Amino acid sequence: MPKLSQTLEQRQKLSPQQILQTVLLQMNSVDLEERILEELEENPALELSEPVETESDSESEESTEDVDWDEILNAEDEERTEGPYDRSKEEREVPVREVLTPVERLLEQIDLMDISATDRVIAESIVWNIDEQGYLAAEVELIADRLDAEVSDVERVLKVVQRMEPPGIGARDLQECLAVQLEVKGESDLAYKIVREKFEDFANRRFEQLEEELNCHRDDLQEAFDVISRLNPKPGEGSPTSDADYILPDLLVEEVDGKLLVSVNDGNLPDFRLSSLYENLLKVKNGNSSDVNFFLKKKVESAKWFVLAVQQRQLTMIKVMNAIINRQDAFFSGDTLILRPMILKDIADEIEMDISTVSRVTRGKYVQTPWGVFELKHFFSEGMVTESGEEVSTKLVKDVLKKIIDSENKGHPHSDDKLAERMKERGYLIARRTVAKYREQLKIPVARLRRALP
Repeated sequence: MPKLSQTLEQRQKLSPQQILQTVLLQMNSVDLEERILEELEENPALELSEPVETESDSESEESTEDVDWDEILNAEDEERTEGPYDRSKEEREVPVREVLTPVERLLEQIDLMDISATDRVIAESIVWNIDEQGYLAAEVELIADRLDAEVSDVERVLKVVQRMEPPGIGARDLQECLAVQLEVKGESDLAYKIVREKFEDFANRRFEQLEEELNCHRDDLQEAFDVISRLNPKPGEGSPTSDADYILPDLLVEEVDGKLLVSVNDGNLPDFRLSSLYENLLKVKNGNSSDVNFFLKKKVESAKWFVLAVQQRQLTMIKVMNAIINRQDAFFSGDTLILRPMILKDIADEIEMDISTVSRVTRGKYVQTPWGVFELKHFFSEGMVTESGEEVSTKLVKDVLKKIIDSENKGHPHSDDKLAERMKERGYLIARRTVAKYREQLKIPVARLRRALP
């Protein structure tokens, strides 16, 4: 027979308001703008704040028996959010320049070609199978099978596509991409021969072997390498596909009278507020059914939560940014090369908030300072102790490592072991594997691939 029992337990559960604040806090300015517009569309208790010209009427309109509509419609607005910019200024519309995508540019070139209808279909199919870097992402046999065409015909049309603008587009690998560009430009026969016949030796910087097998002078080999280095290994990149290729800072740090002032860059956000009409309708004691009152109460409460959540987001972001400025006072004094070790916990302890809150504020957000635009994550890094006992940021260690690599003899670049020795000479005691990790994070290749002709 089943027994009834009671258990007492304690659970931590987030309220709807806390969930909303968490969601808005991790959004950047662009995402927040979209969310505000969605909320304005879904919740009628929110409305856009627009300048309204008031007119004095000599006679008031006749009110109904139960509701004083004149009082409701002309009630003062209480809840609103405003950005740091003057919204009364006339906004000028900036014409948007039409920009074709890489695929559209290729299709446009195909339309201008004097080719058969069958070849045109094959060429368009090839273009639609080119990835973002400009390489053919599907096998030639697969394209031929889909179009019920001969593989030889697809190969022939592919060569035509590869010689369109930009040359090398649609190549199947890096070797073919570089070879097509050299063929189209016709700059250097030696460079073309190196790419076509000695690509493996070129990729691995086997200069002596290339000199011997190609029977060429060192200067000619250097000239050929210079030609190859100017080629584009990713012909699909480097062209804008939209008008949104820019960073919109979420925070602004401005110097006013010798002091740094922090503000939230929400000037482009819609200026919204709680609808006075809905708020006053909720105050009406009679004339509304229970269902109507429940609907009004739900929408007005949701609107208030949303307004307060946006305001709380602004305050939290400003608080976090001020704490970062206090911790990185040397950087914000103008010496941008100095960054002290700082982790999320340091900021969380200073502002007495949870680490997850600081993480949401700093993730994917940027700040505009008098010294440039930086991602908030830029100011955070682990620390290490130098040989002299000084605690420095790992960002500084990486900068020192990069300077050593930049100044090395490119004919005989340093190995990771040698780089660790050089770092030790400068007082940074890091192991070889740490050097390798920092080098990879800086996107610097191994010594073999950094080698150049002496």
